[in-house]
Amino acid sequence: MESLELIVVVAVGVLAMGWLSRRTGLSEPLLLLGAGCLVGLTPPFASFALSPDVVLFLFLPALLYWEALTSSVREIRNNFRSIALQSTGLVVATAVAVAAVAHALGYSWPIAFVLGAVLAPTDAGAVAAVAKAMPRRILTMLRTESLLNDGTALVLLAVTIEVVTDEQPFSWSGTAVAFVESYAGGILIGAAVALLLIPVRRRLAEPLLHSVLSVATPFLAFLPAELLHVSGVLAVVTCGLVTTRLGPRVIGSDARIQAIAFWEVASYLLDSALFILVGIQLPAAVRALTSISLVQATLAAAAVSVAVIGTRLLWFYSVPYLVRFLDRRSQQRDRRITAPQRLPLAWAGMRGAISLAAALTVPAVTPEGHVVEQRDAVVFITTVVIVVTLALLGPTLPAVVRRARFPEDEDKTAELTLARGRMSSAALRALPELAQRFGVPEADTVRMAQDFEGRTAPVPGSTRRRESVRRLELALLQVKRDTLIGLRDAGSIDDIVLRAIQEVLDAEEVRLMSWVRRT
Repeated sequence: MESLELIVVVAVGVLAMGWLSRRTGLSEPLLLLGAGCLVGLTPPFASFALSPDVVLFLFLPALLYWEALTSSVREIRNNFRSIALQSTGLVVATAVAVAAVAHALGYSWPIAFVLGAVLAPTDAGAVAAVAKAMPRRILTMLRTESLLNDGTALVLLAVTIEVVTDEQPFSWSGTAVAFVESYAGGILIGAAVALLLIPVRRRLAEPLLHSVLSVATPFLAFLPAELLHVSGVLAVVTCGLVTTRLGPRVIGSDARIQAIAFWEVASYLLDSALFILVGIQLPAAVRALTSISLVQATLAAAAVSVAVIGTRLLWFYSVPYLVRFLDRRSQQRDRRITAPQRLPLAWAGMRGAISLAAALTVPAVTPEGHVVEQRDAVVFITTVVIVVTLALLGPTLPAVVRRARFPEDEDKTAELTLARGRMSSAALRALPELAQRFGVPEADTVRMAQDFEGRTAPVPGSTRRRESVRRLELALLQVKRDTLIGLRDAGSIDDIVLRAIQEVLDAEEVRLMSWVRRT
């Protein structure tokens, strides 16, 4: 019964805070966190404990997969160096900075590094919720960083936990090998799962079964990676990116529309539920604090929050300039951004449920039965840092983005125009042959040619009564789709532009197919 009550409370909280955020303009993650905290103060939920397994094995794969599906592979490739540095170097730098501050406050080095690993990754959901107004290049860098840094931080956490529990001494070489094995293994497994599922997707004619496979896919990638002790995060992200590239060729329009509608609702619900669950956990974290006083823990949390935010600011105003000094190629100079435009990247360092779940995975006792000292402080400090970053960075990030004055993304507009023009040209070239194949009268063919010359994308809702014309339109839609995918594969447009136009093509194809099925 308690589980049912929790589900109802979370669902109502997500609905109410979502409505309130849209009416007031207040930060939705912060409202959800506050609502969860109020729930955690009530007697029925006073003993609630967020299971790290639920977050890491249920919520995380699903959210990572959807984020990967909606990413731009081209932008990731073009900004790979920056993303790689942020998702590895910045994670390690943050962990070291937090560990140094914690050790200066009296924590042992092992538990200090555990705290550093826990707080190193940013939260994908929190970043995506408040960073929508950024240009696609900057947004892709932030989203991909938050996808990949979970893998780096979780590997680092596993190593530090082994040190804390005295299972093995710390070794830089051993840690480096663990990183390489985890990354390489996760990438290979994710790519293999995506490729193995392609023939399955080709043979699934029922849209509902496609949606079921879509839901199962992140877990099909995550499970073997975890069983082989490599990065499940990298496996899911890689699987999603490979599916993004190959999916338009093997997934039908009706199946894609249904799957997208499901993932949009599911990802929003999962993200929002996590913020509420973190809020519910906050009062419990305060009550569980016994190793140090509440005042000491609060001061430590404040110092660690400064370290987390400050390290990210220092990174984005030092490392990129060092890279700029070392790499003076003209194509790199063209991609540089100004110091004010760099601030949104530095300011988007919100922490979330992944950090709390990681903190809760720290064992209370070692295999030999020894109590892990200061574990309660790690959980408390982590929870407070999550609240601080969400309360300080989240609501102010939109203003930081506005002050950065990013130029309008003219490249995206140009790519949309290019794609629509190329599709219409391809359809016009294919029109005479296809019209003859389907026996379409010349008058209808001429009218369709005039339509293509007068508009650049199909208009859902247009009506034609002849079956041959409908089938011709379907064939022309496939010509347009092939042209669109070809432009994406050639790098002329990216996946974001492809998805925007594909949505229109899918709607038109579903409309035409429904008419054909009725005749």
